[in-house]
Amino acid sequence: MKKRVFINIHYLEIGGAERALLGLLSALDPEKVDVDLFVNQHTGEFMQLVPDYVNLLPEVPEYTCIERPIKDIVMEGHFGIAFRRLMAKYKNKKYQKTLTEEEIKHDASIFQYVYDEVESVLPSLYHLGEYDLAISFLMPHNIVLNKVRAKKRVCWIHTDYSVTHVDHDKELPIWNGFDYVASISDDCTREFNNMFPELKSKVVLIENILSPLFVRQQAELEDVSFEMPTEPGVTKILTIGRYSPQKKIEGIPHICSEMEKLGANFKWYIIGYGSDDLIQAELDKYNMRHRMILLGKKSNPYPYIKACDIYAQPSVYEGKSVTVREAQMLYKPVVITDYPTAKSQITNGLDGAIVPMDEVETAEGMVDFMDDSDLRNKIVEHLKVSDFGNETEVAKIYNLMN
Repeated sequence: MKKRVFINIHYLEIGGAERALLGLLSALDPEKVDVDLFVNQHTGEFMQLVPDYVNLLPEVPEYTCIERPIKDIVMEGHFGIAFRRLMAKYKNKKYQKTLTEEEIKHDASIFQYVYDEVESVLPSLYHLGEYDLAISFLMPHNIVLNKVRAKKRVCWIHTDYSVTHVDHDKELPIWNGFDYVASISDDCTREFNNMFPELKSKVVLIENILSPLFVRQQAELEDVSFEMPTEPGVTKILTIGRYSPQKKIEGIPHICSEMEKLGANFKWYIIGYGSDDLIQAELDKYNMRHRMILLGKKSNPYPYIKACDIYAQPSVYEGKSVTVREAQMLYKPVVITDYPTAKSQITNGLDGAIVPMDEVETAEGMVDFMDDSDLRNKIVEHLKVSDFGNETEVAKIYNLMN
């Protein structure tokens, strides 16, 4: 008999966790499982990539209000949710008064405050029946814990807790309510266990499930040469990511400026979305619009990865970057900054390069990498004989239901 699986995620915008979910959905066997996917808001370019066998549940109006602008949901009459979100902001500000400046800079506790506040006015999903496994793919994990009936529950870690600050006492009861906590890498596991030592026994390693065949097929679907033209002597660098402090895309104009001073000839393309005010200000500050080009959101980023010469991820922190792995699947030399979990993703000099996080030193490392064609060729040859497919990770999902 097929097992019933429920999966929840906030939306399907372009992002690493969202792409990892698509990888999981593609790897699950419809002969073994019936999958109900509950997306809080049916928004994002990846909605169209949900596999046909997956039952996409309809939107529930209250759930769409969790993260949309408060003024919009007030105009729609969702006063209770709007009030609770304002209360969450007030309580979170009060909590932040107990933190240091550095902790506030990396504090992500507001999300848990919001979900804890709004949970009581969200309708139950019990009418969907009991599931063999309920998966919460992105935190906060309140919905799967308290709104769904399931024999077993698992929630995912997608972040690096050595950098991210959260309210331990507020989050612990939610994580602790699950049977399993799925971690995408050993480094993520270590840092999560440091943050929540009480939960060590619940953690299981399930890496992001990615298909090289899918990535390579998608890379052939478009010609992007009009957006990323090949120019003699010009190196094409690409970065993909949300415009958020974690990705540090606003630091790239400074890096570009330093690279130009070192004599490098390049164009650095960005695929991403979000508020770009700070990025635009930095582009003007360093006069780098001729070097750094914002391409906006792309539903299929793979042709752009295929078109680049170097893929770069100058993040402050990552759980385990999906895009870095996808770039390697397309045989691209990858450069990442030395964030805490970097060495769990790249073996420096073998399948990519790790450069210092300081912007001046990042620039120096980038230029050295651009100048070292022997190293880049060696990396590409290694990538061509490496197997980055890990669809077998899906067996771990089946085991959780036994």
